[in-house]
Amino acid sequence: MKDAIKFGTDGWRGLIGEDFNFANVRRVAAAIAAYVRKERSRSSGLVIGYDTRFLSEEAARVAAEEIAAAGIPVFLADRATPTPAISYAVVARRTSGAIVITASHNPYRWNGVKFKAPYGGSASPAIMRRVEAHLRAVSSTGARSRRAKDAPIETVDLVGPYLKKLQSLVKLEQIRASGLRFVVDPMYGSARGCLARIFDEARIPYREIHSEHNPLFPGLNPEPIEPHVAGLRQAVLESGYDAGLATDGDGDRVGAIDRDGSFVDSHKIFSILLRHLVEDLGMRGEVVKTFSTTQMIDKLARKHQLPLHVTPIGFKYVCDLMLARDVLIGGEESGGIGIKGHLPERDGVLNSLYLAEVMAEKSRSLGDLIRELSQEFGPHEYGRVDLEIERKIADRVVRQVAEGKLKRVAGMKVTAINDMDGAKMFLGNTAWLLVRASGTENILRLYAEAPTREQVTALLDAMADFTRQQK
Repeated sequence: MKDAIKFGTDGWRGLIGEDFNFANVRRVAAAIAAYVRKERSRSSGLVIGYDTRFLSEEAARVAAEEIAAAGIPVFLADRATPTPAISYAVVARRTSGAIVITASHNPYRWNGVKFKAPYGGSASPAIMRRVEAHLRAVSSTGARSRRAKDAPIETVDLVGPYLKKLQSLVKLEQIRASGLRFVVDPMYGSARGCLARIFDEARIPYREIHSEHNPLFPGLNPEPIEPHVAGLRQAVLESGYDAGLATDGDGDRVGAIDRDGSFVDSHKIFSILLRHLVEDLGMRGEVVKTFSTTQMIDKLARKHQLPLHVTPIGFKYVCDLMLARDVLIGGEESGGIGIKGHLPERDGVLNSLYLAEVMAEKSRSLGDLIRELSQEFGPHEYGRVDLEIERKIADRVVRQVAEGKLKRVAGMKVTAINDMDGAKMFLGNTAWLLVRASGTENILRLYAEAPTREQVTALLDAMADFTRQQK
């Protein structure tokens, strides 16, 4: 078990009962405590929160005990809490950071630990390297660095203050006056009841589904993408709602369904929100996107003369730039979007509210907004496939692509290659295909964008066939 803990793009995740167990949670908590005590000038405590997964609450208590034993005060969530609410508490309480027990959008058998830095966002790669250094020094039993007296563990409400903050950021009265009706789907995750509470208080018509506590996430993985949004689509179509708004297992990612049942992916949501911030709200700033995100963002940034930055995959890289520069919006392919004036952090609940706001502002459906973008910037279809494959084969495929071994894919000529994170082939002027090995699992991820759905499917199928031939 000593070597089982490996931090990926956003923390450590493992299978419950195998590498994710209380002993390893203690080890990670002890390493974070050592980092805070030895490398922060002073500790103002740590926030600890958790999601709705099996053993999350118990693991949060284990982590709290470990942190308190190191002499660091703990503010422990009184219920399952969205990750952005925990990040907001870090800033509002001015603590040294936060531990979040969650596996985000992973299937029900997974759980994990995220560490949030004092600025209320993903810990930077530099911080995580220091935590990993302390982790190597911790024994497999989770040896504690005890003080004479444990620090206090205070149980607190982290949801209420967070929702109050969100209510101050969006035009709820305008949404209510529009008469729009929404279906809300927290996907059995920790954002359950959040949008519902805001809509209740603002008297906005809605229906919430998948809101009961069920750590098995029956019938879906808590990730707001196809096919897991099938229940949301059905609910929207059954009663003629205007849109469906979904958040993932820990509430930091967003997905949506149009009134006609069409899935609205994260690329289109990112594009809709960027346009809304600039054209409707008159906001300015720089734009950040990760390596696997739509080229429509590039076109929007050029139109509005906004500086654009492209980062490796992982919101922690977006967060770094949000801390260093005047960033208006930063987003990634997986549905995480951070917006100026809130936190350097993804927030699926806030982004759901902004989607409702732009619909009310423009009196348009999500489908109408997408069609307007496509008419101006051209159609941008997207797809992703995750192939379970040995890591050595995945690495070999990435290397071959990076070295230019493929000259054409699905009949399209490779015109350029970028190996910032994985290997990305540009095909003509309108399409691209990215291959990237997961840092924590035996998975090769294939991402593609092209003007038509048929081209996207052809690119993904061709790359999957090439990968299978390498076995």
